[in-house]
Amino acid sequence: MRDAYRFGIEEEMFLASRRSRAAPQGSVSAFHAAARRRLGSVERELLKNQVEICTPPSESFAEARKRLAELRAGLAEVGRKHGLLVFAAGTHPTASWPEQELTQKARYEAMMRDLQIVGQRSVICGLHVHVEVPRPDRRVDTMKRLMPFLPVLLAISTSSPFFEKRRTGLAGYRLRAYAELPRTGLPELFDDAADFDRYVEGMTKAGAVKDPTYFWWQVRPSVRYPTLELRVADSCTRLEDALAVAALYRCLVRLLDREPDLNARMTGASRGFVMENLWRVQRDGVHATVIDEASLRAVSVSKALDRILDLTAEDADALGCAAECGHARTIVRGGSSADHQVAAFEAALAAGRSERQALGAVIDWLAAETAPA
Repeated sequence: MRDAYRFGIEEEMFLASRRSRAAPQGSVSAFHAAARRRLGSVERELLKNQVEICTPPSESFAEARKRLAELRAGLAEVGRKHGLLVFAAGTHPTASWPEQELTQKARYEAMMRDLQIVGQRSVICGLHVHVEVPRPDRRVDTMKRLMPFLPVLLAISTSSPFFEKRRTGLAGYRLRAYAELPRTGLPELFDDAADFDRYVEGMTKAGAVKDPTYFWWQVRPSVRYPTLELRVADSCTRLEDALAVAALYRCLVRLLDREPDLNARMTGASRGFVMENLWRVQRDGVHATVIDEASLRAVSVSKALDRILDLTAEDADALGCAAECGHARTIVRGGSSADHQVAAFEAALAAGRSERQALGAVIDWLAAETAPA
């Protein structure tokens, strides 16, 4: 059944001043209030400099595309009226973390008291995708078997080559910054749902976490919904890139549901290979090579993607998202957002502009691509 794998997409985005291209310093409360009134599906995020949009549960990528395009365009218009640019990226090229202000919300305030400086430095935005799992009790098993595919999903989403007003040398710096927080990265290799439940019980009873929403792994079972939530991806600048990540992930969930033996023997070495591959794509994005566990050889992201597309061809047809999945090849050929941001930066420098002005050019590219006129 197509609706057995309904999905929802959450996109976190940044704000910048239209005048200076820097992170806004004054109050942005009027922007947030106007965006909520006009668009509805808009939420505040951890920092005042962030905003989140989301789609309702759906089985149609055409529907998701239409809704996200409307939300992106609506945010851009509200931003113009308030002197702001809105853009999707994993990190904010011109923001400085000590200058960011926390959104006044009890959950966020409690998080900051717990996390202290590592929370304050978390000036990052991600793309989150929920996919319903027909048998929710199998989500922990599916989560474990999804791990080997996460590096490719990250590679095509990489959009964080700048941090703290400088070029990092990485295509996807966001996860490096996020790794400062506890309970991030890959989930543990839980034996089964009972093992996971025991972990949750121990962590909550001991007061380590209030509930499982404080597990910020790259993929996790949702507390509120019968879904498995993807969290590894950077916020995708271009809408089509976000839909490609969501479509591939949805197909992988279906694939693993119908092929229970695929990646069924995950070991410590398996997890180690995934960790190494995540680092490789954080550094090199779509140009990375990743370790294939079966052959113990390094292969290009392009070849790893081809394998995923071959494995999920039946699922893409069944779910009606072959075109969205196929767009991932376009990203690999033409570069992810990170490649285009660096190109905009270097072109501005070559034209004789200062580094500050070149970062402003990156912001302009990001805003224009997030919500094309």
